[in-house]
Amino acid sequence: MARFIFITGGVVSSLGKGLASAALGALLQARGYSVRLRKLDPYLNVDPGTMSPFEHGEVFVTDDGAETDLDLGHYERFTGVPATRTDSISSGRVYTNVLEKERRGDYLGKTIQVIPHVTNEIKDFISIGEDDVDFMLCEIGGTVGDIEGLPFFEAIRQFANDKARGQCVFMHLTLLPFIKASGELKTKPTQHSVKELRSIGLAPDILVCRSEGPIPKKEREKLALFCNVRPDSVIAAQDLKSIYEAPLAYHREGMDQAVLDAFGIAPAPKPNLTKWEDVADRVFNPEGEVTVAIVGKYIQLEDAYKSIAEALTHGGMANRVKVNIEWVDAEMFEREDAAPHLAKYNAILVPGGFGERGTEGKIKAAQFARENNVPYLGICLGMQVAVIEAARNVAGVAKAGSEEFDHEAGEKRFEPVVYHLKEWVQGNEKVNRKVTDAKGGTMRLGAYDAVLTEGSLVEKIYGKQTIDERHRHRYEVDTAYREQLEKVGMRFSGMSPDGKLPEIVEWPNHPWFIGVQFHPELKSKPFDPHPLFKDFVRAAKEASRLV
Repeated sequence: MARFIFITGGVVSSLGKGLASAALGALLQARGYSVRLRKLDPYLNVDPGTMSPFEHGEVFVTDDGAETDLDLGHYERFTGVPATRTDSISSGRVYTNVLEKERRGDYLGKTIQVIPHVTNEIKDFISIGEDDVDFMLCEIGGTVGDIEGLPFFEAIRQFANDKARGQCVFMHLTLLPFIKASGELKTKPTQHSVKELRSIGLAPDILVCRSEGPIPKKEREKLALFCNVRPDSVIAAQDLKSIYEAPLAYHREGMDQAVLDAFGIAPAPKPNLTKWEDVADRVFNPEGEVTVAIVGKYIQLEDAYKSIAEALTHGGMANRVKVNIEWVDAEMFEREDAAPHLAKYNAILVPGGFGERGTEGKIKAAQFARENNVPYLGICLGMQVAVIEAARNVAGVAKAGSEEFDHEAGEKRFEPVVYHLKEWVQGNEKVNRKVTDAKGGTMRLGAYDAVLTEGSLVEKIYGKQTIDERHRHRYEVDTAYREQLEKVGMRFSGMSPDGKLPEIVEWPNHPWFIGVQFHPELKSKPFDPHPLFKDFVRAAKEASRLV
């Protein structure tokens, strides 16, 4: 039977609850326990799949095709436990489930209310797989006091009462602001946050306090006294140079020990932190550095490309180099020549995206990389623009483009070398889609196999011929143009098992030019970097030596 840790937030959002949860999960694993992490989001979207990256950052896709919060990326990167669709839920999904049950008559004519029907739905979700792990960590999105979060707070209050005493622990993450004018670290916002939490029936066992520096003993004791927690359960969460320092930093502060003490687990197994010490060593003691340009359209919010940035960092760890990431606005190249801007970079990465905005700039970035032998990694749309660029400038298809751009504009302007995907095979079933289908959850989502061409660069990188990677797309390169493109040198080096869907393209006469339809960044971890990112950074390292 799992023990449950509920992580809530207070004072302000974006304090790092997801990171704290992931680091705690890693520390419990280091002591030999099995863990699973879950995210409960109060927003009314059914999932983040239809949200703008500017609203919510990236969408993290699981093997089983769930579109989830980016915090699940932190969970996977820190624990190595693959997330599933049962690890993420929102108010929208909860209410959808409740209303579907009501329509089916599952409630036998009762009046449907937030309590008990909505809270029961949340509790049922939390309970899924509780017999499979030692610890279940559940992060509640938002901050205490948010009106949409109330059903979730009530649900975890009820859940803790339903369980045996000592089976649930509450951790509250808050901010200790430093007032420069008076030189003081203020505890009052945290006191008010805990007061708000206690007013709805929840009392934190552990306080995790974000601050710019260490928490003096006086403030620690004050927090313990006014928030009714033990002094050694007031954990300082100072600003760090790297997120991968978090497990070691939280261990030094005693977070994992405070959790075990709250559960009454004694004597507790000692942690083996060798893995995280090696990760920290690789982060803080690089033997060189490379600079990679990410040419994207959502660069104003770096969280839109969170997993890509982390995967590049992992590739740097594997090569013992620091990866400096520079964010380049793709739209700039629609007005200016790309060459002066891109010439200084050791490698270029073009990530995914939706819509036509910025795509001509991405095409120019792919052209620059191809013509100047700069290592290039194109992901999802980044692969598609590489194919469009090759079709236009090498294969002679002057009006090559994507159906996506024509659908958005409402007129036919391009010859579609990229088309709207109408059918594909998922397991043993055929999936059919139309352009007029609803947007939510209708893309080709989740893990699919790909077969790699013998002797190709990607086969050498992966070291095998069959791979499985996570996808999130509704447009695909048209195999009708494969022969024409391969005649001019582009190789289709990865295909779906039925040979109908291109998964990977590369230029064999280029030092390192690969486009992939899937999202390799979603499976990369600091202690297990993804092969593509590992070799991409190696190629960037080689390019830096040639300068």
